[in-house]
Amino acid sequence: MCMVIFAPIFAICAFATCGGYYGHLQVKVDCADRRQSNLSINIDFAYPFRLQEVHFKAPLCEGKREEVLFLDGNFSSSAQFFLTVGVFAFLYSLLATIVYVFYQNKYIRNNRGPLVDFVVTVIFSLVWLVSSCFWAKAVSDIKTATNPTQVLLLISACRAQENKCTATQEPLWSRLNASAVFGFVNVVLWVGNIWFVFKETGWYKTGQRYPTRSASAKRTSEMRQRLYNESSFEQPEEGFGPQLYRQDSFNQQVGRQGSLNQAQVSLSLPPAYVGKPVIYNEENKVASQGPMIFVNEM
Repeated sequence: MCMVIFAPIFAICAFATCGGYYGHLQVKVDCADRRQSNLSINIDFAYPFRLQEVHFKAPLCEGKREEVLFLDGNFSSSAQFFLTVGVFAFLYSLLATIVYVFYQNKYIRNNRGPLVDFVVTVIFSLVWLVSSCFWAKAVSDIKTATNPTQVLLLISACRAQENKCTATQEPLWSRLNASAVFGFVNVVLWVGNIWFVFKETGWYKTGQRYPTRSASAKRTSEMRQRLYNESSFEQPEEGFGPQLYRQDSFNQQVGRQGSLNQAQVSLSLPPAYVGKPVIYNEENKVASQGPMIFVNEM
């Protein structure tokens, strides 16, 4: 959404400040002979900054003659390249806005739209960077070529000490500086948009579907698998050995418990049996017989 809103705006600001720039410089030549002085020499330059074609007339201060002078430098290639990138970036961002809003389903179908958008975004990021660097260097050179001190050195009359040459008006560079700044703002904007476009491609979705595990997680899983293989499959004798040992120890414990129970039984009192009691009369004859207890001797 940020790309949709800000990309066309900053692209317009970049190529408008560059293509719409107009510079004005005014100098005066005060000759020793007042009759040959020219106090208003106007020098105008603008896009595409072919300064070698900008000419002006200056007095020679020798008779009534004038000379035609030209500025130095041709910066049209950098300026035109920067402006072309801005115009195409504006058109593409405008087209992308229409697609995002009205053709979202077709955009994500078969993953072609996000891939094309990703490639174009990377290309525009690179060309914005190159054009902005070239244009920033060109702006610096234009300032040097139109510096009043540099321009006055081109005038022959200003080389004589008896004549006085000064600049009455200098160019304003705020708009040209703003164009270079907007160029680098577009670089940041388009480079930052690469990530958001990449998230819409199938490459990012594939990575999210099969996320890579960290190194520690891999080592932990490998260690668990190794321990499992060693205890269950790779060493069967050692795997079943502890189980047999535990079974033998359990049998021995059961045997010891059984012998203990037998010893306790052997040390217990002898069993007793209940019988009928016997009653004798005076003649020692058995009159009646009741329950009797018989104890077995050990």
